[in-house]
Amino acid sequence: MSAQPPPSPEAGVPEGRTVLDERDIARALTRISHEILERNKGAADLVLLGIPSRGVPLARRVAARIAAVEGVEVPVGSLDITMYRDDLRKHPARGPQHTEIPPGGIDGRTVVLVDDVLYSGRTVRAALDAMNDIGRPEVVRLAVLVDRGHRDLPIRADHVGKNLPSARTERVAVRLEELDGVEGVWIS
Repeated sequence: MSAQPPPSPEAGVPEGRTVLDERDIARALTRISHEILERNKGAADLVLLGIPSRGVPLARRVAARIAAVEGVEVPVGSLDITMYRDDLRKHPARGPQHTEIPPGGIDGRTVVLVDDVLYSGRTVRAALDAMNDIGRPEVVRLAVLVDRGHRDLPIRADHVGKNLPSARTERVAVRLEELDGVEGVWIS
């Protein structure tokens, strides 16, 4: 963990304590990439699907690390879960995101869903439902940057960058350079 002072909100950075900085995130993604390769016994038949919005750049980073180790390009896509969520009545303002399934699809492949934070498990449940409409993978695994606990559903991540026990009243904010212009994880 960083011993840096809390960032200022003016800098586009959330208030709160820094949990992961840019280097911590890079190390966590490298570890996740190696775990995926070990569990899959290489990159054969592997597909990474990022859950928008921050899961998509994380999936691309993991794919780049796998390519650096294995010398093989791993297909990366995105999986919109908006219409599969069970909380649309509470948050109807969500706009659909882009779904992009790599050439070759997901049938018979090992699919690793990638997201930034695992909390209640409802996002992952929605992703599993969305994936059923697209194809039938051989195996589905889950990789998350942060697991903060408090599951409402019996879902657990196979690959975790950081376990972060937190109170339900606390907020975990992930910011990535590609989307936010700043990199880190904060808790407030």
